[in-house]
Amino acid sequence: MGGETVLIAFDSTQQALRAEMLLEYADIEIDTRPTPKEITAGCALSIEFPLPDYSQAKTIMDEQQVIIRGYFRQFADRYQEIDESGNRKEQEK
Repeated sequence: MGGETVLIAFDSTQQALRAEMLLEYADIEIDTRPTPKEITAGCALSIEFPLPDYSQAKTIMDEQQVIIRGYFRQFADRYQEIDESGNRKEQEK
């Protein structure tokens, strides 16, 4: 998978497997992989997919009520949570 990607982290394996099935059904190219250490999540599985598919994937997760920990992108070798537009979320103070 080349180019920029988005990673979905989950708090349960059941939700990760459900998301995997839904994204594959929508023909989104995904890669199921271990959750990076810097992301605190209850599940060891994450799903990575190309950034251009972010809007479609997010819509599917929302419509199907898949419970997720968050959406993340890698910025300067570190994963950070992203907003609706795919940009870095502002850190809460």
